[in-house]
Amino acid sequence: MASSRWQRQQPRLVRVVVTAALMIMAMATTAAALEDDDVGYDAGSVGFDEGFSPLFGEANMERSADGRGVRLTLNRYSGSGFISKHYYHHGFFSADVTLPKDHTAGVVVAFYLSNGDVFDKTHDELDFEFLGNRRRHEWRLQTNVYGNGSTDRGREERYLMPFDPTAAAHRFSILWSSRAVIFYVDGVAIREVPRSAAMAGDYPSKPMAVYATIWDGSTWATDNGRYKVNYRRGPFTAEFSGLVIRGCPAADTADGNGQGQSGSDHVAMLLGAADRDRDACAGAEFELMTAGYAIMTPRKRSEMRRWRRRQMLYTVCYDTNRYPAPFPECDVNVAERQMFWEWGESKVVRPRVRGRSGGKRRQQVAAGTTASATTPAPRLVSLQQAD
Repeated sequence: MASSRWQRQQPRLVRVVVTAALMIMAMATTAAALEDDDVGYDAGSVGFDEGFSPLFGEANMERSADGRGVRLTLNRYSGSGFISKHYYHHGFFSADVTLPKDHTAGVVVAFYLSNGDVFDKTHDELDFEFLGNRRRHEWRLQTNVYGNGSTDRGREERYLMPFDPTAAAHRFSILWSSRAVIFYVDGVAIREVPRSAAMAGDYPSKPMAVYATIWDGSTWATDNGRYKVNYRRGPFTAEFSGLVIRGCPAADTADGNGQGQSGSDHVAMLLGAADRDRDACAGAEFELMTAGYAIMTPRKRSEMRRWRRRQMLYTVCYDTNRYPAPFPECDVNVAERQMFWEWGESKVVRPRVRGRSGGKRRQQVAAGTTASATTPAPRLVSLQQAD
């Protein structure tokens, strides 16, 4: 009797053991994925015509031979830009970018998410902005986070880059989920903005499209507009390749991004899509939230802190002139705060000038007479404001 009972239960026990083994293997695979340094490199790029459309300056736009990249040029007649064919409910978006060489003062290159073409006063925006500079001076990188038109409560940061962005392509990625925004450079997280109840409408929440542009930002981009675009040094060309779009598109943008519609029709389309797509995009959101690039491991946080300590020129979190109380998502460190002026600019991370002696600079630092000690923070604007 006991023997026959064991025989009947044996297949069930085998299934339990096999299921447990598969679960352990899945957990191990997930853990390995979370420690993967190649953030987004397995997300899969799309062809330009598959995912994007020209936005403006099409005469200054040149597709690559394989159709998976594009060159955008700024000359004295026009800049150039492209937009994704859909608006998205969250996602992971990435591009390999090569910036123009030599004297690029006043030139702005951008890779960003926005719905500013639809919501004029209440737009959302997540930016990588690349700010040109004088010859031998470094490009600056700026990240912006705006929700519901919160440009008067701008969440900006500005950095140097630990490489020459004109010599080779480097990867810039934005993870936008319902819980956090993470900016990546070459697979290293450089900024995390976790969502909190205190942020309320300042967190980007409406469907956004993906943009890339090059344009004339002479009024503000280089030393608060002191140095303008010199078109005798142009034209200026930026290259975009490895374009990654991984997100749930708004259903009503399946046949295009709404260009050509009236403003009110486009607003109604996106707001209606946001309501109707919430359940349909639940699976995509879960997949996004469980992907390696959406989860900040201790190692990623350590790498992020190290990158920021070495590269960050300005952070809104320590800009007590603008905001006496820091934003709720700011991870304020008392010791670190001492390394920043009251206008949020770093006391220790300083731009480098290539091809010149650093002797005078070192003497200025030692004497405490650098320009930073008396110069206020640079003017910071969103792409929507610049338009």
